[in-house]
Amino acid sequence: MNIASEKSAARPIAAIIGGGPAGLAAAERLCTVAEVHVFDAMPSLGRKFLLAGKSGLNITHGEAIETFLTRFGAARARLEPTLRGFTPEAIRQWAAELGIETFEGSSGRIFPRAMKASPLLRAWLARLRGGGVVFHPRHNWTGWTEGGALWFDTPDGERRIEAAATILALGGASWPRLGSDGGWVPLLEARGIEITPLRAANCGFDAGWSALMKERFAGAPVKSVALTHGGDSVKGDFVVTESGVEGSAIYALSASLRDEIEMQGEARLTLDLAPDRSEERLAREISIPRGKASLANHLRKKAGIDGVKAALLRECASPDVFADPAALAHAVKHLELRLLRPRPIAEAISSAGGIALNELEVDFMLRKLPGTFAAGEMLDWEAPTGGYLLTACLATGRAAGDGAVRYLTRS
Repeated sequence: MNIASEKSAARPIAAIIGGGPAGLAAAERLCTVAEVHVFDAMPSLGRKFLLAGKSGLNITHGEAIETFLTRFGAARARLEPTLRGFTPEAIRQWAAELGIETFEGSSGRIFPRAMKASPLLRAWLARLRGGGVVFHPRHNWTGWTEGGALWFDTPDGERRIEAAATILALGGASWPRLGSDGGWVPLLEARGIEITPLRAANCGFDAGWSALMKERFAGAPVKSVALTHGGDSVKGDFVVTESGVEGSAIYALSASLRDEIEMQGEARLTLDLAPDRSEERLAREISIPRGKASLANHLRKKAGIDGVKAALLRECASPDVFADPAALAHAVKHLELRLLRPRPIAEAISSAGGIALNELEVDFMLRKLPGTFAAGEMLDWEAPTGGYLLTACLATGRAAGDGAVRYLTRS
């Protein structure tokens, strides 16, 4: 079936493959000049977006734009004009136009007042439908015909779509059960597009725990700690899992941890279990005679180290340090946690890698596929959680949409 044969030829047809934030942002820009059709393999749109927003959607981040831009690492230079074109403040205004009030939390993260993604998505889809955008769920893209048309597998069989412009916004390879499974990689590689291997980002890590650590402390939150790796430090919380560690503080350092594991076979993460106390103060307090009190009680009373923090100390520190207050204080402040491997990409919040940025024109059109654009997590960039991921997906989606508008309206 060919959409071009079913519809009026008054306006060009634009196909957007992927119904997540990047694809919807592109549709918003394109629907003013084209007949826009959004295709998604899943039964409904924005599934990963909805799940990410279940516990409070980080729509963007309120820090100064110069600091904000540093979160994109090596991709900053390529993404900066795009991110400046749709700043966090502009995202808040966009949400307000959809009837979604936002607020800035104590961490600087921007949330919808309702703390959910579903109201925003419903309002967004309604506005797009009002603008003429047509949605096609259960359409799994399988590549191109010899003549350049798009092929889809659907419940009603194969479907062929001819489009004047195409935007690819299929996501990376994290959370594949929600649709972003990286299945597009061989399709683009077959067309000569350079793809940086997809890897886990914002992920947990395996630590090779002892049986005691697994049995007694899996699921335990480790609160108010400081983590350091590769010259970067973050304060926050993480969670001990049966296999290792995960959580926001871990995710903030996951890129450098993952890269070190790839190069060295393991990574060493430094934990400060008492970031609000100096090492000298800890040594002095631990040195106070404990009388008949156990060492565990002494550490709890004098250093605030108990529960899972005490377990981490026992797990990672040399047994010799427990007989020397100065050495023990140093271990509390500089505890080395050995990480063996990142968790599988299917468990990661996001993925790194994707279409090499040098494959794109400035307007996000693929150099080797004129008329085909790409946006969102398909591209080779990564960022920490906290609103950065969604901001870049929205911004690159809009930029690709604008590029397609220029392509379709060029004289």
